Amino acid sequence: MKPELSEARMQEVLDLCRDLIRIRSYSGEEQDVAGRLAQFCTSHGFDDVHTDEYGNLIAVIKGRRSGPTILMDGHMDTVPVQDEDAWTHDPFGAEIEDGILYGRGTSDMKCALACMAAAAAYFAEDTDRDFAGQAVVAGIVHEECFEGVAARAVSRAVKPDLVIIGESSDLQLKIGQRGRAEILLETYGIPAHSSNPDKGCNAVYAMCRAVDKIRTLPCTEHPFLGKGILELTDIKSLPYPGKSVVPEYCAATYDRRLLTGETKESVLAPLQKILDELQQEDPSFRGKVSYACGEETCYTGETIGAERFFPAWLLEREDENVLKVMDSFRKHGYEPQITKYSFCTNGSHYCGEAGIPALGMGPSSESVAHTVDESVRVEELGAAAQIYEWMLEGLLGG
Repeated sequence: MKPELSEARMQEVLDLCRDLIRIRSYSGEEQDVAGRLAQFCTSHGFDDVHTDEYGNLIAVIKGRRSGPTILMDGHMDTVPVQDEDAWTHDPFGAEIEDGILYGRGTSDMKCALACMAAAAAYFAEDTDRDFAGQAVVAGIVHEECFEGVAARAVSRAVKPDLVIIGESSDLQLKIGQRGRAEILLETYGIPAHSSNPDKGCNAVYAMCRAVDKIRTLPCTEHPFLGKGILELTDIKSLPYPGKSVVPEYCAATYDRRLLTGETKESVLAPLQKILDELQQEDPSFRGKVSYACGEETCYTGETIGAERFFPAWLLEREDENVLKVMDSFRKHGYEPQITKYSFCTNGSHYCGEAGIPALGMGPSSESVAHTVDESVRVEELGAAAQIYEWMLEGLLGG
């Protein structure tokens, strides 16, 4: 069976998606998206609709009977549009052509969030709220800066029993992902005039030695999630520009894709070992490895920050929650593949940090996120809203 909505519901979902796309909501600018979603949820009789200290939207709809709390998670922020002239459609125009909706956030991930809000509303209507538990729709801020950090406040407040992550999945069921860490490698030297380099110690040469050794490290690997990649992404030295000065400082950034079971300590250990070995070989070598940190300001005025370490997560195919939603899908004639995300999501907090089971499902494809002419097929929006309702049916009854 092809998942789809009635014509009236399809139009309502599409209108909500287009409204959200037309609102620019870079990280720290999510307030108007939160307002439009709050308006939709309030008009559909959600029991509680509010924003927290960071500006996360939390909308709750309750069943008549007690039961689990299912959190439907989607982030409201998007990455910036770097060059509007490169787009063939207005990135904030929500234009539709040949059945495709274009705009920043169509894939990543305003449309999924709209479909989640609609699915929760339609599920309550279709069951006359005769279900056990509650569905909570959360619009998260600053996900593009810190996967799962703002979500920590939501999980503390809501205490979900399971989280549905709405990131793009081609409407297939995701049961895990690699995590992500941003590692900062620093080396230190002694400044000197470049006409007398022997009077100093070049921090860049020290960095080159460290980088060469790090490249020999074997990748960790997981049979389902793949390789724990460690890739150099940038490098800089100080002073810059040098202007006849031997550099006294050099910093390199590594992107590390994390696997389940890897910890902050275990990931840094082999890098620290290399630095220790280099120092033993040459007492003038000085280096340090750590996790990069970041801090941003929310639209509420609160600051949000974190060490950039976002864990991997994975459910077993035989997990009861996987079985419940798959049974519900099959009941309606839908058979998605069970697979994994390639990129990082808020699941890094929910399942990776907090141990709350998480499942991923969303319209559009991972490969479309952050791209010029980001888009989603309109028919996928109706399908996603229906699929989310089936997930709630399997998890909450009704």
